[in-house]
Amino acid sequence: MATIVEGIGLKKRFGFGDAAVTAIDSVDIQIEESELVMLMGDSGCGKTTLISLLGCILTPDEGELHIDGEAIDPSNQDLSAVRREKIGFVFQMFHLLPYLTALENVMVAMDIAKTNRTEAENRGIELLTRIGLSERLHHRPAQLSGGEKQRVSFARALANRPKIIFADEPTANLDSRQSDNLMNLFQELREEHQTTIVIVTHHEGLRKNADRIIHMKDGRIIAS
Repeated sequence: MATIVEGIGLKKRFGFGDAAVTAIDSVDIQIEESELVMLMGDSGCGKTTLISLLGCILTPDEGELHIDGEAIDPSNQDLSAVRREKIGFVFQMFHLLPYLTALENVMVAMDIAKTNRTEAENRGIELLTRIGLSERLHHRPAQLSGGEKQRVSFARALANRPKIIFADEPTANLDSRQSDNLMNLFQELREEHQTTIVIVTHHEGLRKNADRIIHMKDGRIIAS
């Protein structure tokens, strides 16, 4: 399999001077095409920061990042275009727009990518129906449960058919049945589209679904 995400010597610090904290400390990581990887470790070990670096939401203070064979250079590259074309994110805190319906929240990602509106609407309906929200298409986030918001966030991440999905605690607000359904959908994506999936989780029950577990501690990878 080809390497689709590679980080070399990645470092990320927050704060300045004596108050500076090193969140990611000289991390080397490779993720292969269509691999399902889980990042595990105690809270505060750097898991979310690492996927934010790999997904071009944050930029490293040091190190190199390659995505789909391309070196990423934040100084002269539009990172939003990289995210739009290749990456989907499922956020732990959802980040849904409160004044839009579930369907409209999913369509936003496709609007940004300049997808035809009819095509975007059909795609949004298809995705939301597939994850069991066909009766919630026109509900706003305030009218949805935590689990429903998480599933809308997941549908939005899939909207532009990304090559890579980064998911931060995607089952945190789901019951066991919904968690199983979500993991089944992850597996279907891999089989149908060779999608690469990286999941941050504390959920030990998800380990059986992974090709590989990466353990982190204090901003470093300690086992892979």
